[in-house]
Amino acid sequence: MDIKERIRRSPPPPPTPQAAAPAPGHPRGRKGRVAVLPLSVAALVACVVLLLLLSGGSAARRGGQFLDADPATARRPSGDGRGGLHQPRPRDGGHGTMESSKLQSDKLIGGLLAPGFDEQSCLSRYQSALYRKESPHLLSTYLLERLREHEVLQKKCGPHTESYKKAIEQLKSGQDIEVGDCTYLVWISYSGLGNRILTITSAFVYAILTSRVLLVDGDKGTADLFCEPFPETSWLLPSDFPVNLFKNLNIGSPESYGKMLKTANIHSDGSFKGPTPAFIYLHLAHDYDDYDKHFFCEHSQQHLQRIPWLILRSDNYFVPSLFLIPAYQEELMRLFPQKDAVFHHLGRYLFHPTNAVWGLITRYYDSYLARADEKLGIQIRVFDTETGPFQHVLDQVLSCTLKENLLPEVNAQQPIVSARKVRSKVVLITSLNSGYYERIRTMYWEHPTSNGEIISFHQPSHEEHQDSDKKMHNMKAWAEIYLLSLSDVMVTSAWSTFGYVAQGLSGLKTWLMFKPENHTAPNPPCRQVMSMEPCFHAPPFYDCKARRGTDTGKLVPHVRHCEDMSWGLKLVDTDEW
Repeated sequence: MDIKERIRRSPPPPPTPQAAAPAPGHPRGRKGRVAVLPLSVAALVACVVLLLLLSGGSAARRGGQFLDADPATARRPSGDGRGGLHQPRPRDGGHGTMESSKLQSDKLIGGLLAPGFDEQSCLSRYQSALYRKESPHLLSTYLLERLREHEVLQKKCGPHTESYKKAIEQLKSGQDIEVGDCTYLVWISYSGLGNRILTITSAFVYAILTSRVLLVDGDKGTADLFCEPFPETSWLLPSDFPVNLFKNLNIGSPESYGKMLKTANIHSDGSFKGPTPAFIYLHLAHDYDDYDKHFFCEHSQQHLQRIPWLILRSDNYFVPSLFLIPAYQEELMRLFPQKDAVFHHLGRYLFHPTNAVWGLITRYYDSYLARADEKLGIQIRVFDTETGPFQHVLDQVLSCTLKENLLPEVNAQQPIVSARKVRSKVVLITSLNSGYYERIRTMYWEHPTSNGEIISFHQPSHEEHQDSDKKMHNMKAWAEIYLLSLSDVMVTSAWSTFGYVAQGLSGLKTWLMFKPENHTAPNPPCRQVMSMEPCFHAPPFYDCKARRGTDTGKLVPHVRHCEDMSWGLKLVDTDEW
């Protein structure tokens, strides 16, 4: 509504005695016209006051926007119990009402998240909508129904409930276990952060398919990184879990499902020699053998239904092979009609940065990334024992970004290039080494871009070496994954689970840089991925029905080999070859 319309709709001032209607027979002569003058003056005064109020309100909003621009000063009042964590900057040019409306309408991510959490205990859960664009990947109503059902199961059977205590007592007895209403899948913390995020997601998919309660090992700072995903309960495995030395279970352990098959402790009908075990260990890590891989056969799933406790160790995103188990195919299709959005949806459902990590994310984003017209993320992961930076890796990064027009060329002939409309682009680089960032930044500092575009480069950290056992190292890694996922365009590195997670959270089909061989940049340097799904690095190549080896990347059109690993498997959203 413009100012004229506001004035037109404003109520008229009350009539004055001078403006009263003339007495009958009184001519409307000179006195009548003079009597109207005070009314005109009053209306004029009202207009002036209204204009001042409107301009003052705009100035106040502009002033609020200016004050909030500096993240160092944009903090909540002291005493809020949040360590000075600042609120997100307005995303609507400073109009707080629009920001509040967006937060209220988007904070549940289209129904993906459940309401009712204590918002202050995990600010990122509902504030992420202010930083992340709305996902174009639609959710199925069936997935939402199953998530709500699973939340009820987690609450009913989770730690410290009567059902959990009963299940623990049965587990301690170790003999003739009966499967009750509550069965469990325990995830063992293993490998680096990216692998842990992918394996928790895989475990959660399996938990939904088998109606098991998911409990995660709190080792390596799980609680320092992620908020609780389920309302009114905890997914953290209690410290008094009775399976002694369960973290030492491995491929050769007698409790391993593969070992049981190998030693014929399980009959073909699924019965066990001797009493039914209290639990079974599932070894699905990269070094698992052919017997362990029988987990992905339908007859094995029938065996495992009889076991109330399953303990899982994995460093793989094994969801693609779940899509190949006949008993689960229909259910998975209903849950994920867009088959390449499994991790995208579940990653945003499960993994919410804790307040400490959210502070790292929001402070960096508001300081360096928020104001750019476009955000480009570049993730550089080098699998080499020697110390970098390497020239061939730098050549590959530049070749990919320039060839695909993700970065503009530099003009080495002119000191300044002017453009009619100057656009700003911010480039976020993540790498263990700072050398690539410094060289690319220097190149664009010493020379103007050919199109006049203004580009800034930023790298939050350079830890030099991966150290997955250190709390702050993991917190920074999780913050950088999340920051990458806020990019408009992204370049990632082959084989990197760090990149897979950022790609999946973003919902983007990123540009994937191929793994260099013999210290030579690949040609082509990169390609756009078929889907945003992570790659299963160590899938089984076994036809369970025919009981012989087969190419599992050629069984169904929506499970194919990965771009960066010819033997890996990934989900794609297609029903045709």
